[in-house]
Amino acid sequence: MADLGVNICGVHFNNPLIAASGTFGFGHEFSEFYPLETLGGISCKGITLKKRDGNPPPRIAETEGGILNAVGLQNPGVDHFIEKDLPWLRKQNTVIIANIAGNTQEEYCQMAEKLSNSHVDFIELNISCPNVKSGGVQFGTSCESVGTITNAVKRHCTKPLMVKLSPNVTDIAEIAKSAEYNGADVISMINTLTGMRINIDTGRPIIRNNTGGMSGPAVFPVAVRMVWQVANAVKIPIIGMGGISKWQDAVEMLMAGATALQIGTVLFNDPYAPVKINKGLNDFLDSKGMKSVTELSGTVKPW
Repeated sequence: MADLGVNICGVHFNNPLIAASGTFGFGHEFSEFYPLETLGGISCKGITLKKRDGNPPPRIAETEGGILNAVGLQNPGVDHFIEKDLPWLRKQNTVIIANIAGNTQEEYCQMAEKLSNSHVDFIELNISCPNVKSGGVQFGTSCESVGTITNAVKRHCTKPLMVKLSPNVTDIAEIAKSAEYNGADVISMINTLTGMRINIDTGRPIIRNNTGGMSGPAVFPVAVRMVWQVANAVKIPIIGMGGISKWQDAVEMLMAGATALQIGTVLFNDPYAPVKINKGLNDFLDSKGMKSVTELSGTVKPW
């Protein structure tokens, strides 16, 4: 069997599959299906400085090829996460990534300090969430704003810093370079694409927030293209995500230049997707005579 383990910033992952933030909660429910060490890591539900109730419903809806969501970062707050959720997560023998979101630079920095003194393995800077009406998204849409927030948080962060990029930009490669230059240790990408659907009977949007984040298989080709672009622009590792639902998608994303992967929307209709994807990855590597999953990363051959 091939070695599925990957190493990022000196942290060992059992395999390249990470549960994407906002799709896995803090892992409690999924632990009823399989040991969480089945995953290489967990990017926890996005947390804010204080408890947040999220957006009013309706705030999630299926659409062709995926889902549209505007949950609005409902979470118990960073202190509750550190005191109540993290101790249990630390016992699961998997890498723990704390995803943080805020309305101000100061909030991000305060959370980075708190989490740097905790037992998380990485801090993921969510500056690209399109399903809240204020905060977060404004930091992720220009080279200057991404550089400023990354630089500020890095000064308060002793854990490896992962910057999660928005696809809702004109040149994602330049934004990734700004994050790298200003201290990002890892890039994670892509967050959801901003979308909208309308109920033709009522004339109102189907999401109370009017717009939301589109995820699922429909966004996969966009994600592959952007990961490939960024892999050719930066030297730091990339964690690729966006519509991965089967092992063939995982192979593609790794070939595009990702070192590891986050999977999310697929978990809503198939919680066992990580098990199936890992098996498919292993079988593919064996069929190609590859000894390690790392041999796949960045192997695409452009015409």
